[in-house]
Amino acid sequence: MTAAAMAKPPSLFWTFTEGRAIFEFGAFSLLRKPLKNLPKGDGHPVLVLPGFMAGDTSTRPMRRLFDDLGYQSFGWGLGRNLRFNEAREREMSDLVESIFDDTGQKMSIVGWSLGGVFARELAKMHPDIVRQVISLGSPISNNRKWSAPSKIFEAINGKETTPEAEGRYANLEMAPPVPTTSILTKTDGVVAWRGSIQPAQDGHDQIENIVVPASHVGLGVNPLVMVAVADRLAQPKGEWAPFDRSGWRSAVFKHAPA
Repeated sequence: MTAAAMAKPPSLFWTFTEGRAIFEFGAFSLLRKPLKNLPKGDGHPVLVLPGFMAGDTSTRPMRRLFDDLGYQSFGWGLGRNLRFNEAREREMSDLVESIFDDTGQKMSIVGWSLGGVFARELAKMHPDIVRQVISLGSPISNNRKWSAPSKIFEAINGKETTPEAEGRYANLEMAPPVPTTSILTKTDGVVAWRGSIQPAQDGHDQIENIVVPASHVGLGVNPLVMVAVADRLAQPKGEWAPFDRSGWRSAVFKHAPA
């Protein structure tokens, strides 16, 4: 069976249990002080992009943690992530350039769900000023059937957005030419986990998938996700290495099935 034939949204069971995210947020709040002991950053900027229909409020807990760990965090400041057209594409590109101009440093981009799709494409547009990309439960496939909200997205934006019609966003599965991490959960109730797997890519040895126990809605506040994200962000510039799953991590953080 081809990948296209396999493509379908997550099981309704997982969709209906997305309410478990409240417990992930509770754990995040409870462990807020211990999370400050995660690996510290070197001060480089981190841009955080929200998921479909969400805005900067959803990423605020994550950004505050990044600030505590020594980064300069940035929300996207573009309201709710609803419409995608040339104007929104240009706004995101201008934002990336503005952060670089203001800080003088390459940035990491963390994108949640649809925000991760944008993060990867922005890195393709600006590989010279993006340090790495981390996506959280993102539908990094051109087949929208993996994503439960795809029909809502198409109702708002049409089956083909203007940037797509102009030839961009044509190969979402291809990773940008920078270190790229896809963090996904097999119990995702919004984006089927198979649609978040990065395939191996010739000539690019800095691609990885990390499977975590989480809900989709809780990815941005799940303490285990924060362990993985903080680990990836703290890597010295130019010294990328695969995520270390030794010790206790081997019981929690899994490799994505081929």
